[in-house]
Amino acid sequence: MKRILTMAVLVLAAGSAQAQNVKPGFGALDTTSPDVAKAKAAAWLKEVGKLDSATEEKLTAIWKENHRSVLDRLADSFALGDAVAAKLLNEARDPQAPAPVVLPEVFKNDKQSAFYRANLGLLYARALINRRVYEEALQTLQLFGPEQVVDPAAFLFHRAVCEHQMREKAQASKSILRLLEEGAAVSPERYKTVATLMLLDMHTWKDKDLGDIAGKMANIERRLDIARGGPETQRQQREVLNRLDELIKKLENAEKNKKKKGDGGGEPKPGDPKPGDGQGDQCPDGQGPPMPGSGPPKGTQASKSPATESANAGGQSTGVVDQAKFKKLVSDWGRLPPRERERALQELTQGMSARHREAIETYFRNLTNPGLNRK
Repeated sequence: MKRILTMAVLVLAAGSAQAQNVKPGFGALDTTSPDVAKAKAAAWLKEVGKLDSATEEKLTAIWKENHRSVLDRLADSFALGDAVAAKLLNEARDPQAPAPVVLPEVFKNDKQSAFYRANLGLLYARALINRRVYEEALQTLQLFGPEQVVDPAAFLFHRAVCEHQMREKAQASKSILRLLEEGAAVSPERYKTVATLMLLDMHTWKDKDLGDIAGKMANIERRLDIARGGPETQRQQREVLNRLDELIKKLENAEKNKKKKGDGGGEPKPGDPKPGDGQGDQCPDGQGPPMPGSGPPKGTQASKSPATESANAGGQSTGVVDQAKFKKLVSDWGRLPPRERERALQELTQGMSARHREAIETYFRNLTNPGLNRK
């Protein structure tokens, strides 16, 4: 597995760097040692006037916990000198607390130590990412650089996670490449493995295809899960609907062009063999005309395009749906009874892959989610 990931990095990193003019880093990012981090924490406590004998004892006890990461011990050190830091981190970690909608002012306060603000920002962003609150986590990390924190690998990894989840491909690629190049010596294997998988995933992204739409639908669902309905979520929903509309129109135009070329049936032309005249009415195996009594039952009409009406029977259905029907389904969705909704969804997603079908079904069901009315 490690060998495969390494080869993937070499191929994809070269391609991404060339495509986005990312120059390889010549420096290396180093993790701050526990002794140096403790000394900086003590200097900060002294700067804010909180380094008395009792606090110094607590600080020493914190840094004796060698089983914990430098970043986690730094979080406890900040809590000793600033109640705001402790409150901020507790709220960010609390899954029951509402997701923040604005950044705390402490991160923008130039009067505060840069060492304090940058490392507290990383801790705050990490806590939000664990709750899938990527927007404010990314905004916080964008205020600082990896060189300002005690764990630059953690900084780049968590920033890349946010950018990947927000589908910011160019920025995520830059963060990942820097993590895998400049931070290679200090990055844990789990960071490098996940970062490589994100890079591989982004390599398959195509703008405005079903995969892109499915990714945007997943982001909308995430926003609803963290109680973020309201104008921004509704804007993203309209964007998804517009892209689905464009995709459907494109498929319809392709189908029309196909019929014009004679590949998709259409109206019979003068001189074409008529059904039942023995010309071209071969059986499926090509061994002669159909036997009497074959064909559709009386009172029914044979399908003009059975391949698109079946559930992708042996071929690849285009998944084309009537554009007017699609728009009507969006507007009528809230009024349809459950059975009608299920039937309409089956018709709409016929012939699509399981992944895209599930994403579209989830999206339509979210149209009646109460979270859409939240601000």
